[in-house]
Amino acid sequence: MRFLWIIVLLGFPCGARADRPRRIHVFVALADNVNQGIVPVPTKLGNGDDPRNNLYWGAAYGVKTFFDRHAAWAAVPSSGPLPPNVLERAVFEHRETKTLLTADAYRGVAIKNAIENFLAAAAGADIELAAYVGHDGLMDFSLDKMPERTDAKTRDAIILACVSKSYFDGPLAATGARPLLWTTGLMAPEAYTLAAALDGWLAQESATQIRERAAEAYHRYQKCGVKAARRLLTTGR
Repeated sequence: MRFLWIIVLLGFPCGARADRPRRIHVFVALADNVNQGIVPVPTKLGNGDDPRNNLYWGAAYGVKTFFDRHAAWAAVPSSGPLPPNVLERAVFEHRETKTLLTADAYRGVAIKNAIENFLAAAAGADIELAAYVGHDGLMDFSLDKMPERTDAKTRDAIILACVSKSYFDGPLAATGARPLLWTTGLMAPEAYTLAAALDGWLAQESATQIRERAAEAYHRYQKCGVKAARRLLTTGR
C-alpha cells in the first residue's frame, strides 16, 4: 500500500490538477436590417430578434446550424440563465480534443453590447480564444470606453466582420489579445470561415497556416478566388 501511494504522489504532484479542456467563446450579433448599418438581407434572415432563422445563427451557414452539423463537434446541454440581450446559447464539444465552444446569439439591436462583451472576454475571461461574428458595429458607433486588460494571459481573437482589422485594432490591442484572424475588406461573416480557423487552432498550427485554412474555406463557399480570400483574411498586426 505504501508503494502504491508513492506511485500516486510521483504521478500527481501536490497541488496539481488535471488539464481542463480549452475554451472558446463566440459572440454573435444577429443580423438586423432595422437596427444595423448592413446591406439589407431577406426579411426572414435579417430579423435581429429571431435567432432560429437569422443569417448569422440559424440559417444554413449560421454559427449554431453549421456547428450542429459539423462532424467534429457535438452539441452539449447548456444550463443557467442567459446574459442580458442573449436570445440563445449553444455549446459544443470538440469530439477529439474535448475543447468547449460556447456561442451566444445577441439581439441585433444590442450589437454594441455584443462587441463590448467580446472585448471584455478577450481582455480577461477564463477562455483561450474569443471570437466575434457579425456586422462591424464600430463602423456605426464608438465604444463608451476602451477595454481594460485584467490579467497577464494572452488570448487569441478572431473577428469575422467587415474591415475588422482597421476598426478593431485599437480596442483589441487594449485587451492584450493576439489577433489570430481578422479582415481587411467587406466579407460575409458566416461560420465556415470560423470552423476552418478553429480546425487549425485546435491542431496547434501556426497563425499563417490557420489563415490559409480560413482563406481556402472562404473561397470554397464564396467562389471569390483563393488569392482574393487571402487578401481579405489576415493575421497579426
